[in-house]
Amino acid sequence: MKLRLSLVVIAALALAASDLGAAQSKAAGLSSKILALESKWNEAYKHGDVATMESLLADDFVITVEDGSTFSKSGYIAHNADSALHVEISEMAEVKVRMHGTVAVVTSAYHEKGTSKGKPYESRDRATDVWMRNANGGWQVIVAHYSIPARQ
Repeated sequence: MKLRLSLVVIAALALAASDLGAAQSKAAGLSSKILALESKWNEAYKHGDVATMESLLADDFVITVEDGSTFSKSGYIAHNADSALHVEISEMAEVKVRMHGTVAVVTSAYHEKGTSKGKPYESRDRATDVWMRNANGGWQVIVAHYSIPARQ
């Protein structure tokens, strides 16, 4: 009887460990997918690729930028499509992805440099992007927030 009970407990623990490993593997795979989408968005922003941004941003997307201004999807894309904006550097570091079911929260350090209306600019921000899986199984960013760290 003790042997049978021990075998049942060992089998249950093995099954639980297997499920945990599968869940961690799935989360790692989704995190990799989100990181790839972040890179795709970064490149689209850098090159003014409106079509790619259209596909990555949810229809009700909102972004808050460094000065506290907010833009909708159309406002953000119009800003990015402006021929007076030339982004030279758009890079992320210290990127962390946290998965919460059908939502992914990405935090990072963000560096951007370029010219706007002929004037050079450079910013080093902290960024938070929130991605959500849509009804079709794809991922879109629903909100983004960029702020300047207190020490700069």
